[in-house]
Amino acid sequence: MRSVTIAGAGLVGSLAAIYLAKRNYKVTIVERRDDMRKTNVDRGRSINLALSNRGLAALEEVGLAEVIRKNAIPMKGRMMHDIAGNLSFLPYGKEGQFINSISRGDLNMLLMTEAEKAGVEIKFNHKINSIDELKYDLLIGADGAYSAVRHSLQVSGRFNFSQEYIEHGYKELHIPSGTSLEKNALHIWPRESFMMIALPNPDGTFTGTLFLSFDQFDSIKDPKKFFQDTFPDALKLMPDFDRQWIDNPVSSLVTMKCWPWSHGNNILLVGDAAHAVVPFYGQGMNAGFEDCRILNRLLDKNKEDWNKTIDEFEKLRKPDTDAVAQLALDNFIEMRDLVADEEFLLRKKIEAKLNQLYPDKWIPLYSMVTFREDIRYSDAYSTGQKQKRIMDEVMKDPGIKQNWENLDFASIVQQLTTGNQ
Repeated sequence: MRSVTIAGAGLVGSLAAIYLAKRNYKVTIVERRDDMRKTNVDRGRSINLALSNRGLAALEEVGLAEVIRKNAIPMKGRMMHDIAGNLSFLPYGKEGQFINSISRGDLNMLLMTEAEKAGVEIKFNHKINSIDELKYDLLIGADGAYSAVRHSLQVSGRFNFSQEYIEHGYKELHIPSGTSLEKNALHIWPRESFMMIALPNPDGTFTGTLFLSFDQFDSIKDPKKFFQDTFPDALKLMPDFDRQWIDNPVSSLVTMKCWPWSHGNNILLVGDAAHAVVPFYGQGMNAGFEDCRILNRLLDKNKEDWNKTIDEFEKLRKPDTDAVAQLALDNFIEMRDLVADEEFLLRKKIEAKLNQLYPDKWIPLYSMVTFREDIRYSDAYSTGQKQKRIMDEVMKDPGIKQNWENLDFASIVQQLTTGNQ
């Protein structure tokens, strides 16, 4: 099996093609869209992407991490904006730890070009209606959340599939360059049941994204007044707000899960085709890139035996991608409701102190997910649940605000390591 067809020339499909071409497979990608490098086609509405350690680890293996770092903006933490315009900053991790804001389109074009350099053939404007149309020894479905390959498997029998749309949608809003927004931060305007975020771009602009329930979007009669009341400092940053509100559509957000990820020994789903998630942990792309890295590692281990590799891959990855789907949903609540909450910020301060005192024993959940590619998503999630139960008890202390620095940090950590939560 030396010939591989990949459906989808997006981020994950292009990276998978590079990995396999470097293993001397003959790789062909079929892509339904035009070549974005040659046309001014709509590159797709998308929330700016946050590249973290898991994604970088995969890019490092194919020799692309350095060039991508040069085109990324480091974001060292969350900058919160209250209604009065007051700012507060919450670091993502320790000094020197950050996530990277990157352009989906620029990254996708770079990966396609690198795939072609490695000998991959990309066939554009090639829409798949059924996998029966394709000739392949091995077919990898990397064609996104609305995968045609997965759809073919759905009608094949004994295939489980679920999709769950959240009640919120999103609208992108562009913030021009020349503003006073801190460049090296992810900006959040948390407003309990809804929020706006903004991520920096290399040209000094920011990509803003408003998350509201569809009912809230429908109920807004005067968008400018709504922004004046809820995001007054953000409104001042967008001189063409009225035009943007009319021109930019509202899009939906969905979690998709399926099982199995394979059919026979020659069809495999990866990335969003297997496990689409909402964007609130910034791990969708990173999880897809990690798919490619794990698949490559298993091919090494199994000496190119695809039967063993496919079986091990889907069983290994399914618990991890289910975990990241839940993490993403949970983090939406944290971002919109909690980051402006005084008790939540104190809780984060205590956890940072625990990590400082016991760096190998208490690693905050966000750090495990974002900065530790050696920790599985499923392990990070289960450890995070233990930490949450412990911290829930710690925060019940009526004098916690005044006395948190005098806590018995050693006994708190002991609860985690002994399993006595």
